[in-house]
Amino acid sequence: MKWWTDARFGMFIHWGIYAEAARGEWVKTTEEMSEEKYRKYFDIFNPDLYDPAEWAKAAKEAGMKYVIITSKHHDGFCLWDSEYTDYKVTNTPYGRDLLKSFVEAFRNEGIRVGFYYSGPDWHHPKYPVNHGSLIHPLRNREDVAVLNKERDLGQYMEYMQNQIKELLTGFGRIDLFWSDYGSDVTAGGNEDDLVKLIRGLRPGVIMNDRLFNPDLLSGWGWRWDYRSPEQTIPGQWIEMEGQRVPWEVCHTLNGSWGYRRNVGVTDRYGWKSSEQLITLLIEIVSKGGNLLLNVGPTARGKFDKNTMERLEAIGEWMEYHSRSIYGCTAAPEEFKAPENCLLTYNPELNRIYIHILKWPTRRFHLDKYFIGRVKHARFLHDASEIQFLDGQGHWDWVWTGDVENRSERTGIMNTLTMQLEIEKPDVEIPVIELFLE
Repeated sequence: MKWWTDARFGMFIHWGIYAEAARGEWVKTTEEMSEEKYRKYFDIFNPDLYDPAEWAKAAKEAGMKYVIITSKHHDGFCLWDSEYTDYKVTNTPYGRDLLKSFVEAFRNEGIRVGFYYSGPDWHHPKYPVNHGSLIHPLRNREDVAVLNKERDLGQYMEYMQNQIKELLTGFGRIDLFWSDYGSDVTAGGNEDDLVKLIRGLRPGVIMNDRLFNPDLLSGWGWRWDYRSPEQTIPGQWIEMEGQRVPWEVCHTLNGSWGYRRNVGVTDRYGWKSSEQLITLLIEIVSKGGNLLLNVGPTARGKFDKNTMERLEAIGEWMEYHSRSIYGCTAAPEEFKAPENCLLTYNPELNRIYIHILKWPTRRFHLDKYFIGRVKHARFLHDASEIQFLDGQGHWDWVWTGDVENRSERTGIMNTLTMQLEIEKPDVEIPVIELFLE
C-alpha cells in the first residue's frame, strides 16, 4: 500500500456509450430506457478523437499518480474486446479495443493503472431485474416477474468472473481493482470465490471495499485494502473499530461522473472551481486520505474545456506544492492548525506544511506547541525564508493585545509568530514549509 498512500492523488475516468446522450452515466435508468432505445448509442459510438496519450499527459501534468477507468459500468458496455459478450467497443463503429492503448499510454507516463468494474449489469440477460440496491431501467415493467424467470445470478456470476480474469490477465500488471456495487452480487455467498480469483491472479492488486457485503466489513479479517466513500469529506481520518484505516474519496469536477453537456443548470451539477478542488485535495490529505478526481470524456474522446482548465490549474499549483501532498498525511495531534489553515505532515522528512486558505494581515501566529519545535520556515513555492519569533521578542513587533498571552516581565509569548507581507503570494493557496527539530 505504500506507493498508494504516498501518491495521494489519482484520476477517475467514467466513459462509455452514455457519453453520446451527454446526460450522465445513469441515463439509461433515470429515463427508464429499454434495450432497444439505448441501443442507438452503441450503434453510433465512434470516439474518433480519442488519444489516450493526451489523457495521460493531462493526468501527469495535474500531478496524478494513478488512474482508474470504467472498464464496464452499470449499463454493461465493455471498453475492451471481451470474448464473453458482443456488447463491447470492438462491435461499435470505432471497432477497436480502447483499454489496450489506454493502459500503454498511462504506463508510459509512469502512472499506475486500475480498472473499475460494475457488479450489476443492466444489459446482461441473466442479471435479475431489481436485484440488490441498484435501480434497474426495467424496474417498472409489468412483466418483471416473467423477465426474472429467465435470469439467474449464478450464471451472471460466472460471466463476471470470466471478465475479471480477462481484465487482470490481458493487460499486464494491474495495480488497482475498483468494484462498484459489488456487494449486490456477492451477498449470496460468492464473495470468497471472487476474492480468491482476484488475489490469486494479482496478489499485489489494491482493492476498495465495495465488493464486500456491508455486514461483513467489521473485524480485522478485512480483505479490502481501503474504504471508498464518494462526493464527501469525512470529518476526520476514517476509523474501523477504533483504528485508523486507509481511505480514498472520489469526487466529480461538476456533480456528474459521465459526460454531461448542460452542467450548471442546477446546483447539483455546477462546476467546482480550481480553488475548491485544490482545497479539497489538501483537506483530504490532511485527514490521511487519497483523492480520486473524476473526469467524464466526451463521446468523441476528448476532455472538454472546463475539465482541462481545472486540471491545468491544479497542475500549476502542484508543480510548486506537491511536496505538501505526496508522502504526506495528517499532522501529529499536538500541532493545531491556525485559523483558516490546513496542515499536512511528511513523517519521513519531519516537516509540517501549513496551507493558508485565507491570507492573514502580516502577523501569523502558531500554537504554543510549535514553540521550540521549528528550526526553519519558508514558503514552498519559492523556498524563501520566513522569519519568526519563537515565543519571545520585542512587544512592539509581536504583541497581539492579548494580555493573557504574554508576560511583561519576561517577554515570553505563548505563540510562534511570523511576519508576512501584506500581499498574498501569487499562488492559488500559499504553503509554508516548517522544518521541525
